[in-house]
Amino acid sequence: MIYTVTFNPSLDYIVNVEHFKTGVVNRITKEIIYPGGKGINVSIVLQNMGLPTTALGFTAGYTGNEIIRLLKEQGVNSKFINVKEGNSRINLKMRSDEETEINGQGPKITEENIKELYAMLDELQKGDILVLAGSIPDTLPQSMYMDIMKYLEGKEIDIVVDATRKLLMNVLPYKPFLIKPNNHELGEIFGVTLTDKDEIITYAKKLQEQGARNVLISMAGDGAVLVAENGETYKAESPVGKLVNSVGAGDSMVAGFITGYLETGLYKEALRRGLCTGSASAFSEELATKAEVEELIKNYKGL
Repeated sequence: MIYTVTFNPSLDYIVNVEHFKTGVVNRITKEIIYPGGKGINVSIVLQNMGLPTTALGFTAGYTGNEIIRLLKEQGVNSKFINVKEGNSRINLKMRSDEETEINGQGPKITEENIKELYAMLDELQKGDILVLAGSIPDTLPQSMYMDIMKYLEGKEIDIVVDATRKLLMNVLPYKPFLIKPNNHELGEIFGVTLTDKDEIITYAKKLQEQGARNVLISMAGDGAVLVAENGETYKAESPVGKLVNSVGAGDSMVAGFITGYLETGLYKEALRRGLCTGSASAFSEELATKAEVEELIKNYKGL
């Protein structure tokens, strides 16, 4: 089973506004509402790919209930812990001449809620995959990902971490199966600017030396690189297509990588499917479907 954890899920309200201006009334030309959060995005895409998954995390209030309802509508199994104080957040993502995001705060997660999460993690078994993705709310310790990995150490669970800076660096001693910073986040870690793939591989190997088993670096439209635990390194270009929506593309890449690895056991194929899945989401209004991914894979020659 593949589990994902989203500490601060949301309802993502996506709106199109032509030539947005401040200080005046702007009219929406198109709108979409769907459940959001990096772990949730991973679960949705895994479900679309035909892999069983369970989304874990915290929800609160009427927005939390709607997140659960929408996930059920999409066939995604979820076990969210109900938080009593506050509401799950609403994130506004506006597409205009530029993309703009306004993210909500989310509910107050208590120590008791955290204990409930650990009780759920006790149910994970050898061979399961756990995806820890996204930011940590202010009400939780910033060591949360590290604490979870330490708690699960020795249970032979493959853990994927998609996070930034300290959240990411703190987990490396616990040997995550996969980490996925983008090239900008990798550069921030080491205080450099990275655009060249060979240079990116050099710095990705530094993260591997610190404990990460596989390091996948996404580069948006410029492709990705992979430094794998078997010593292989790959440089890949992105599939060709028109960018429609960048939200969830990185999460889709993680889901695609997991799918490709479970189906073939090959890191090259995991990277291929990861890139095509991320791109399929970027090229469509919503998250990637299996048909969209398969169509891209059929014509992909960038690896």
